[in-house]
Amino acid sequence: MIRKVLKRILFSVFILFLTMNCVAWFHASTFTHFSSSSSVKTPERLSFGQKLMTIFTGIDNPRPENSVKPDRPFQTIKLKSNKEIECWYIGAESPGGTIILFHGYGGDKSSMLDKAEVFLSLGYNTLLVDFMGSGGSEGNQTTIGYYEAEEVKTAFDYLKEKGEKKIVLFGTSMGAVAIMKAINDYTLEPASIIIECPFGTMLETVEARFEILKIPSFPMAELLVFWGGVQNDFNAFKHNPVEYAKAITCPVLLLYGEMDHKVSWEETDKIFNNIPGAKTLRKYPLAGHENYLNRYRAEWQKDVEEFICK
Repeated sequence: MIRKVLKRILFSVFILFLTMNCVAWFHASTFTHFSSSSSVKTPERLSFGQKLMTIFTGIDNPRPENSVKPDRPFQTIKLKSNKEIECWYIGAESPGGTIILFHGYGGDKSSMLDKAEVFLSLGYNTLLVDFMGSGGSEGNQTTIGYYEAEEVKTAFDYLKEKGEKKIVLFGTSMGAVAIMKAINDYTLEPASIIIECPFGTMLETVEARFEILKIPSFPMAELLVFWGGVQNDFNAFKHNPVEYAKAITCPVLLLYGEMDHKVSWEETDKIFNNIPGAKTLRKYPLAGHENYLNRYRAEWQKDVEEFICK
């Protein structure tokens, strides 16, 4: 009798373990691979069956596409990196350098146009980059900054080969992480960098998604990170911007929204403390994980102007 009970318990544990891994596999796949669908239904518009299917297979993420183009003269540039990436180059009058802009997860270079306008007004050329899987770039894959770091290097090297002397790197969220990893991996030497809300580790950013939904993260967060790494051929547990920060010796402006539920203050503080060179931290009290120009345009412009023009 006891043996039968034990067998049933072990079998149930095995089925549960198998189910959790299958669910994690599908969610990791949809999180790191965009679909060809042009839209995604909100939870309210899903039928019960569709909601049930979403729990097991993950949310369908449409491939990010550039919604608008610059309203001033620009040049479209294709660069060969680990994937072919598309960039927009917008020149300023009597420029003091060039700023390369890198978008966040689920974004594209058109989402950086408002910030590019600020940099252009300050007298800097801008190079806006579509990471792989977004906009005009190749593929449908994203690795949340891991392989995107090579694309940061490609864009940086392109400007260096063009003779640009002052290159500033700007990135938000995933774009900030890709910049940090590129400096760590390839010893890039930009004049300075501006990074918005980079996450501390890959595991922490996945755990934050569970916290937003108010459900326990263990062990599903760990399984998602594991299978995401397996599917994309890297150790996602070692994707660690807190460690990348130690390699950054150029001046850094770190920006953070105090209402950010996707990146904690503890993560930001660890990153800031690990940066060995000159560094400045600016916080926006009512901002979340969002475009800071929405709530703090004047403050953001003042912060970046003081940083890059000093």
